[in-house]
Amino acid sequence: MSADIHTNQSSPVIQVRDLKKHYNSGTVHALDGVSTDIYHGEVVVVIGPSGSGKSTFLRSLNLLEEPTDGQILVNGVDITDKKVNINLHRQKMGMVFQHFNLFPHMTILRNMTIAPMKLLKKSKEDAEKLAMELLDKVGLADRANAYPSQLSGGQKQRVAIVRALCMQPDVMLFDEPTSALDPEMVGEVLEVMKSLAHDGMTMIVVTHEMGFAREVGSRVIFMADGKIVEEGSPEEIFNHPKSDRLQGFLAKVL
Repeated sequence: MSADIHTNQSSPVIQVRDLKKHYNSGTVHALDGVSTDIYHGEVVVVIGPSGSGKSTFLRSLNLLEEPTDGQILVNGVDITDKKVNINLHRQKMGMVFQHFNLFPHMTILRNMTIAPMKLLKKSKEDAEKLAMELLDKVGLADRANAYPSQLSGGQKQRVAIVRALCMQPDVMLFDEPTSALDPEMVGEVLEVMKSLAHDGMTMIVVTHEMGFAREVGSRVIFMADGKIVEEGSPEEIFNHPKSDRLQGFLAKVL
């Protein structure tokens, strides 16, 4: 990545330093010394073959995976420090998974308001107002009183995204948010993510959707074998791949 890309910006939102994650008594290196900085308003798209460490990297950013070694600084605070209140930091990072994790026995509106009321101490009125605004934004205001079982997969994933937004996070993490969806539903979820990017949300997205990476990403990270092999603008990564590993990967997926 060119050094001057962030000269007009302040310090990074997230700094990852030599991050390692080992399994099976150190025999499996899921992450093998990953370092990168993520700046405010960036859409960083992480691509790579299965088993390359993409999801482990993403899940480490809010300590859903506990690193074996290395540092993760969020707004200057090392969240790997045992003294840090990780739950407080997690509130600032919205996370969207492959599966929607909605509470089946609660309406969509209740699914969206429970965390802001409990964790942010918002009034029911304020929480519902924001939830309805966000549902309206993704075209689902009319489904507020429905239950998750009454929604399609694409609708559930849109709800999962706006549920994370109800916590008013600084950063949104997406772990292959379209991989569990039927192909015709992928587009509606990607549209919501595009509009978020357009609004300036800082996003880190692990995805197999190369069109999204190319069109929406401000930076693309290519991972293989637990390492960042190459990173750069979508133009650099897709049109001028340097490493054999990236060239081989793109030949298979494009």
